[in-house]
Amino acid sequence: MAVFTVPNVSIKGLAVCVPSQIEDNKQLDLLAENERDLFIKTVGIRYRRVAPKGTIASDLCQKAAEKLLADLQWNPADISILVFITQTPDYIIPNTSSLLQHKLGLPKNCLVFDVNLGCSGYVYGLSIISGLLQNMPGGKALLLVGDVSTATISKQDKSTTPLFSDAGSATGLEYTTGQKMHFNLQTDGKEYDDIIVPDGGFRNRVSEQSFEMVEHEKGINRTALDMKLDGLRIFNFALREVAPNINELLSATNIDKENVDYFVFHQANLLMLESVRKKLQLTTDKVPYTLYNYGNTSSATIPLTMLVQLGQKLQSEPQKLVLSGFGVGLSWGSAYIETDKIVCSQLIEL
Repeated sequence: MAVFTVPNVSIKGLAVCVPSQIEDNKQLDLLAENERDLFIKTVGIRYRRVAPKGTIASDLCQKAAEKLLADLQWNPADISILVFITQTPDYIIPNTSSLLQHKLGLPKNCLVFDVNLGCSGYVYGLSIISGLLQNMPGGKALLLVGDVSTATISKQDKSTTPLFSDAGSATGLEYTTGQKMHFNLQTDGKEYDDIIVPDGGFRNRVSEQSFEMVEHEKGINRTALDMKLDGLRIFNFALREVAPNINELLSATNIDKENVDYFVFHQANLLMLESVRKKLQLTTDKVPYTLYNYGNTSSATIPLTMLVQLGQKLQSEPQKLVLSGFGVGLSWGSAYIETDKIVCSQLIEL
């Protein structure tokens, strides 16, 4: 078990930016009419936010960060750390976090770096940034998490197109004496190719063949530069690993499940999440969803759900939350956090 505790760090604020463009799975020609209805009922996604060409993850995260800094009344010069979690960076080289440091006006003595993670990225990101911040009394940090997953998928692939949306988030954290966060992080690289873009990295460089459209099944056409998703294997992985990971976290830290206010899951698939919820024996009121209106925004689903579904409660009263992210890598993890009247910025549309 990779269960550990990080002391003296707390979340102070949260902001999320989504594209204004909305696509409706009810109108998706890629699916037959009966397939659309069944998909919305079982997977739970009707509407998706799609970034226009030229808008990327760092743009969405920058807008969220600017709004959050203003709402927290934080001086950018006081930020000690910036961590950017994404699978859709601006460039292969340089790191996108350096660009964001400049655009946000953060000081030169600000520690910045990128992390290539997807669905588990928010939980992993919290652990990374809090682990650094715990050694900086008085320090403030920005965790920027987001993806433009729609740029990685084939519009001729019905296994991915109805699922994915785009979003960027910003979380403000501060050194806070007496606060704690608990984490349980896990990885299984054996199944790395369950979610993969095969070409475009240095293992498989871009070639003429990379652009060839290949029919894998009826309605599933993609190039080697598009995301491949093995939905059944991911579904089975989530059912196998997510609930035990959360139970291990709560057991190791002596936290009573009944005392947790909300369990915020990565928004992947309604049937999947409902199966996990039942395994954990949680009531429906403890598990908020944003799937229907926002789809799967990859690394940003957890902060998006916190803001949209729990924002009023997070602003007005202390909350005890379990966060759980799982997917590409394969990697998964959970976090137990306690918040105390944090700033929740109004959802931004770009």
